[in-house]
Amino acid sequence: MTTTAGEIAASPRAAGRPIAAIVVGGVIVGILDLAYAIIVYSPKHPILIPQAIASGLLGRASFSDGAPSAVLGVICHFTIALGAAAVFYAASRTWRFLVHRPVLSGMLFGACVYVVMHVVIVPLSAAGPSHLSFALKSAEFVEHWFFVGVPIALSVRRFGG
Repeated sequence: MTTTAGEIAASPRAAGRPIAAIVVGGVIVGILDLAYAIIVYSPKHPILIPQAIASGLLGRASFSDGAPSAVLGVICHFTIALGAAAVFYAASRTWRFLVHRPVLSGMLFGACVYVVMHVVIVPLSAAGPSHLSFALKSAEFVEHWFFVGVPIALSVRRFGG
């Protein structure tokens, strides 16, 4: 049995699996980025990291709400990670070089995610200003290249076609 190019292009594998691309990329990013934040910023009190994320919605009150605000923070964190993966997937449908050069495009996308989060999202949230040192901000910027952008790009390349 022979297959034509038209049949290959119409197959589900060739068309990609957008849900898998977004979910796998988003979950990997959510885990890596959250683990990085816990290890670097609060290894002795890991609950503070998801509470700090929830402070974007709840303000300083999130730190006195215990486990419920931590759960909210984790939900917010993974929602953002899945949203970033969905944005990259959608962009890759128009700009195919994002799939053909996943490491480079992922690093650039990770940098963009960092900038959008720290220049637009966090300042507009109830979290308040960040008081991180330049060294920590720089490390987090680079972390976004490898723990945010690249996993999303590789997931989209693998599952998104």
